[in-house]
Amino acid sequence: MPSLRTTSAAVAGPSIHLRAAFTWLAVYLMIMLTQLLLGPLLGSLSLPLRTLVVTGVVVPTVVYALVPAILRAYAVLRRRATGRYVNRTKGMCRPTSR
Repeated sequence: MPSLRTTSAAVAGPSIHLRAAFTWLAVYLMIMLTQLLLGPLLGSLSLPLRTLVVTGVVVPTVVYALVPAILRAYAVLRRRATGRYVNRTKGMCRPTSR
């Protein structure tokens, strides 16, 4: 019977450092995209108002869409990599279906 520590480690997500890197990447990309798309429209606004609009677009998009999508993609890649590793140790060429 596996220990509680082994079980919780198996289902744990990426480290806090990797999550921070994923979040930074998503924020960076969204700020760049928002500035490219809305920059000409927001150019006449004052800096605080421009910042309010940009963060109002970026934060919800990153929190509710981009970071979860990145974490799902990371989980899929990890599962595939783990499946290939396990199968190589058994001498198989392709992952088994679960």
